[in-house]
Amino acid sequence: MSAIELRKVCKKFEQANKQLRNLRVLDNISLKAKKGEFIAVFGPNGCGKTTLLNIIAGIEKSSSGSVRIDGKCPALAKVGFVFQNYNESMLPWRTALGNIELAMEGQKISKKDRMRIAEHYLKKVGLSRHKNKYFYELSGGMKQLIAICRAFAYDPDILLMDEPFSSLDYSTTRKMELELLNVWRETAKTTIFVSHDIDEAVFLADKVIVFSKRPARVKGIIEIDLPRPRKLEMLSSKAFIRIRNKMLRLSEYET
Repeated sequence: MSAIELRKVCKKFEQANKQLRNLRVLDNISLKAKKGEFIAVFGPNGCGKTTLLNIIAGIEKSSSGSVRIDGKCPALAKVGFVFQNYNESMLPWRTALGNIELAMEGQKISKKDRMRIAEHYLKKVGLSRHKNKYFYELSGGMKQLIAICRAFAYDPDILLMDEPFSSLDYSTTRKMELELLNVWRETAKTTIFVSHDIDEAVFLADKVIVFSKRPARVKGIIEIDLPRPRKLEMLSSKAFIRIRNKMLRLSEYET
């Protein structure tokens, strides 16, 4: 059984404007993710990538088609979600440690164990010395790492990530990618990561789903045969450039 399976998922939005009525965003999206697999969804801005994640998470309903997570409907699954705008999903009056603990407070986990788990993830991403800082005191990169730690601390069935590094500069983004892979490698969580950055998608993923312009269709699936653990030197390797060029050819968006 696949950890995530989508079959012919379509999404239309009702619009007040008659010319835009029944705006079609997703067009027969089918994909599978094996347990522990890291999948990147790559496509242009506005093509429907965020809508896809919302449907997988059960935040929105598809117009047709089916979504199963470990054979269950999204409402019955435990889904971790790292949003693009992480500031809106965190509590500024809580510390870094307290924000990670928040993910476990609705579960039957003792305060002692919540702190232990939160401190473990802070240590994994090198933020232990910042654990007692309030969220608003942290840098952008630190804030995003706290959001990622919280998602992993929740111990979800699957993890969804919506362009979490899009607001960061190049060097910070590369550092965040390495920190993410460090935590992911330990937990082996099935992950779907949305990106519009080719280098990011290739560097992180086991395979990349390439979307067309809206309404999004699957233009192709590219297997990433780079070895793990991933290292920054790979970004200039012949194998990386070969895969990158293949993605560029596939993702030449029609006008």
